[in-house]
Amino acid sequence: MGPKRTPIILLLFMFLTVSSSHKYKNKKNYKPCKNLVLFFHDVVYNGQNAANATSAIVGAPEWANRTILASDFHFGNIVVFDDPITLDNNFHSPSIGRAQGQYIYDTKNTFTAWLAFSFVLNTTDYQGSIQFIGADPIMIKTRDISVVGGTGDFFMHRGVATIMTDAFEGEVYFRLRVDIKFYECW
Repeated sequence: MGPKRTPIILLLFMFLTVSSSHKYKNKKNYKPCKNLVLFFHDVVYNGQNAANATSAIVGAPEWANRTILASDFHFGNIVVFDDPITLDNNFHSPSIGRAQGQYIYDTKNTFTAWLAFSFVLNTTDYQGSIQFIGADPIMIKTRDISVVGGTGDFFMHRGVATIMTDAFEGEVYFRLRVDIKFYECW
C-alpha cells in the first residue's frame, strides 16, 4: 500500500465509524421491545417492626445506629432489602416476585441514594430476574436508572427503568413505581 492510499483509507474508516454510530445517538429512533410497570414496597426495620420489615440498615455512620436512619439526609446508611413486587400499588396484593438488593445514601446535602438490585420474578407470565443499577436523586419526581441485564425470560435484556416514589410513610415505608422499558430483548 502506497503512502497516498493510507490517508484515504483512514478517512474512509473514520467516516464509516462516525456514520454507523450516529444512529445510536438519536434516542427518538428507539422503540422499546418490551414494557413492564411494577411496584415494590419497602418496610425499613426500626427496632419495633421485625414481623413486617422487608429491609434493614446494615451500615451506619459512626454517630448513628442501625434502627433509625441517620440525620443529615441519611448520609452513610447502607440498607439491604428483600421487598415484595406487585402489579399494582396495593401492599396486600399478591406478590409476583421479590426486589432484592441495596441502597446507599451517598450525598450529604440532599436525599440521594445509589441503587443496585434485582427483580426476581416467579409467575406464570414471567420467570427470571432483571438487574438494575444507578443513582436515585430521591427528591426528583421521576428518575431513570439502568437495566443492565437479566436472566430467564429477560435473558440479556437491557434498557431504562423510570422510578417514581408512589407513596411513603415517614422513615419506615415507601413504595416505588418502576416503569421498565427494554430496548434490547433477546
